[in-house]
Amino acid sequence: MKRMLLFVCVTILMTSCSFSEKGDDKDIEPAQVELVAPGAVGGGADVTARAVQQVLQEETIIKAPIKVVNKTEGQGEAGWKYIRQRNEHGVIAGNSSLLITNHLLGRSQLTYEDFTPLAILATEWQVIVVPQQSAIQNIKQLMTVLKTNDHSFKIGLSPRLGNDDHLSFVQASKAAGLNPAKLEFFVYGSSHEVIQALIENEIDVAPMSVSEAKEQYLKGKIRILGVSSPKRLEGLEEIPTWKEQGINLTFSHWRGLMGPPDMTKEEVDYWNSSIYQMVHTKSWKELLKENDFYPFYKNSSAAKVFLEQQSKMYEQLMNGSK
Repeated sequence: MKRMLLFVCVTILMTSCSFSEKGDDKDIEPAQVELVAPGAVGGGADVTARAVQQVLQEETIIKAPIKVVNKTEGQGEAGWKYIRQRNEHGVIAGNSSLLITNHLLGRSQLTYEDFTPLAILATEWQVIVVPQQSAIQNIKQLMTVLKTNDHSFKIGLSPRLGNDDHLSFVQASKAAGLNPAKLEFFVYGSSHEVIQALIENEIDVAPMSVSEAKEQYLKGKIRILGVSSPKRLEGLEEIPTWKEQGINLTFSHWRGLMGPPDMTKEEVDYWNSSIYQMVHTKSWKELLKENDFYPFYKNSSAAKVFLEQQSKMYEQLMNGSK
């Protein structure tokens, strides 16, 4: 009888663990999900959050209602503080490199270590753009000009120094043998203002994401010199990568998801399972393509390693750009 009782208990325990790992345990599923978008409606963080909401609900991966909450204050800070205060696994937030760079710049006390990484979802790739009539035809030529005219060559970006537009250009210039501290950057309020400044020849070059540059590039208003992706992009095959032009690196403007600190293994497993299903749906892949985002999926454990690597990389970049 004791052996039979032990066998039953072990069987129940094993079954419970199996359900938790697959995210099938109904006790783990939250009654409602709040998905915090750390940015304004229409921005990259918001677009990502609403794509997650749409696919999880339409594909019935999560049956609980999902509400997107926009927190715009403090460049993501308000949203990240919010999920720490709520401390529920049904309240999660989008993240990006801002979580790392805000801390390195002294704008925030929070670091990626204050949260539970759930996934890296997608990336936008960076491009280097010049006016359509610019004499500069490629990145190698651009870097040669910068070596001799670093203070007279105007580089535009938005909306602040220390973001991925700025730091991608810093990294590219370092790879080309330049001293980034000698470069002259002009900060604009939005990517639209940067593009207008290019068109009107107020600035000579600008780093930005593919999605920000694509429309005006296709209209023939600006020229893209190169893209930071590991290979040429579908639909923009004529644009060479940075690597093809002697800048031996890639640079991703990634977006992910994270939860509050001290999430249990079962809670993390629930999100791992849900997000894994989501990123492998046809509808998710279509939404990425519509928004010029590219697949960049990493699960919770891989996301943790990735964030550690990114933190070191950004710290080195910022030290090198001073």
